[in-house]
Amino acid sequence: MNRERTLIFWIIIGLLIGYLIARIYFFIKIKHQRQDAVTRSRNVVLGNVNEKIAPLLPGFPYHYKDLMFLGKWIDYIVFDWLSHWNLTKIVFLEIKTNSSTLNRNETMIKQCIEQKKVEYQIYRKIV
Repeated sequence: MNRERTLIFWIIIGLLIGYLIARIYFFIKIKHQRQDAVTRSRNVVLGNVNEKIAPLLPGFPYHYKDLMFLGKWIDYIVFDWLSHWNLTKIVFLEIKTNSSTLNRNETMIKQCIEQKKVEYQIYRKIV
């Protein structure tokens, strides 16, 4: 009877220690994940702000009147010198900050443009 009580006691102690270790482990893991989520969110917000203000900063290579903001997949389409009635080129412009890289969709768009798979079409709806 005494052995059974001792065994039950140690099983309960083992379960409590395991529970405490699991709580500490998951607390640390969740804390790290929250910090990572906050950092990612902050970077996304700063990237969005930078996309909008970059054309207003000194040294930006295009006139702000020549820009058409898209914001998804491509940040701007630049109609270079169109505001001066002398269109010289059309540029698909992606604005990145620091070490950020192109995502999968942006990379595919870049490759398609580089391979000159770009068209101009007119769609007319007949009423």
